[in-house]
Amino acid sequence: METVQELIPLAREMVAQRPKGKLVKLYVLGSVLALFGVVLGLVETVCSPFTAASRLRDEEAAVAELQAARRRQALGTRAPPEKRKQREAVLGARDPSLRPPAS
Repeated sequence: METVQELIPLAREMVAQRPKGKLVKLYVLGSVLALFGVVLGLVETVCSPFTAASRLRDEEAAVAELQAARRRQALGTRAPPEKRKQREAVLGARDPSLRPPAS
């Protein structure tokens, strides 16, 4: 079925052949499912710009929150010069568990 104009001749042919009830029910079910798919596709097409905008806002809010947390952490980790020297000395020292055994 490439065009809608083919539906009317198909319906006339089906009525002329007097199909069984099960076959008619099957055609009706298929038509209803196809129509339902078309409606869902249209709704998705119409609503997609709004959902994309809300996702973008959510991502921007998450990035802003992450940047704020990093700023707070950076401000909190600043230490006086004496403590920084102590930390560098501790970090610069070799870990005893990594030393090779004495010979």
